[in-house]
Amino acid sequence: MAPLKHLEKENPIIDACFQDFCASHGILTSCVLHLLFLYLSNYFEDFLLHDLYELTAFSQRQTNADRLKEGITLILSLIERQCRPLVNGLKLLEDLHRNKHTLSTGDKETDSLLQGGFREGQLTELVGPSSSGKTQFCMQAAASVAENHLGRVLYLDTGNSFSARRIAQFICSSSDATLGQKVMSRILCHTVYDIYTLFDTLQDLEITLRLQMNVNESRLRLLVVDSISSLITPILGGSGSQGRALMVAIGYLLKKLAHEHSIAILVTNHTVGAGGEGGKTKPALGETWKSIPHVRLSLSRDHKNSNCTISILKHTSLPSGQAAKTLTRKENQQCP
Repeated sequence: MAPLKHLEKENPIIDACFQDFCASHGILTSCVLHLLFLYLSNYFEDFLLHDLYELTAFSQRQTNADRLKEGITLILSLIERQCRPLVNGLKLLEDLHRNKHTLSTGDKETDSLLQGGFREGQLTELVGPSSSGKTQFCMQAAASVAENHLGRVLYLDTGNSFSARRIAQFICSSSDATLGQKVMSRILCHTVYDIYTLFDTLQDLEITLRLQMNVNESRLRLLVVDSISSLITPILGGSGSQGRALMVAIGYLLKKLAHEHSIAILVTNHTVGAGGEGGKTKPALGETWKSIPHVRLSLSRDHKNSNCTISILKHTSLPSGQAAKTLTRKENQQCP
């Protein structure tokens, strides 16, 4: 998949003529997207290695000089957006206050525990055993963001557990059917069954977000991966390091998307036996993954009733160990 094809789709000025012009000066357009590198990096490197004044002067001698110069200007603007300078702490704090808002989880007790909810720009991991309510928590969060924050939600479903009917049950703030349809239309579900499809999906999303010029109230605000562990666990077998490298690369890409595009990202992880007596469990994916999420939450369920307990295992600004009781809605509960 050639990067310029993505640019051409969003920017018609970078057409076949402009690509041929670049190729005639050794600026190649056939580099492939790699897992661990920024998209278009090879192409931009070729571009920057050339004398831009000479390239612009040569373009002026062509019959389509104005169009070529416009294409050069566009490429330079994209390079500037990708190669951002280092920023100091004050700038980061300003960005936090201006662009990194909190999004409600859809549950008042959880929001109170997290002092508002999910933070945009951060990767939150929800850990829990099977049937603890992780998927329901994710769908509740998706409904809340789409309804209360007027944001788009991308829900990556790895186990066919997404339920549009269940989402609709969470949207209970209005009886207006038209409004309910608008809220549902803001939630996009995509099935992902292996780690390589996840890479492709996230890379395509990154390109789309980078090339998206107009940011409005319906921008993407929440990305859900339910579950991340079901995709990573199969590649961690054996003594090789390739699986761990892919896991780290996925974590890096998720955090990069969260920070650069002010998206709250929620992923789920299962638990495994911690060894020894007592039947204790621990989050799956090991110590390497442990350092990747900004926030790590644990979810447990009392199967005698519908009560769940959510606790903080790790947080960037809150102490670990705090917990809250949350009452999840029953499957057959109807909107008031």
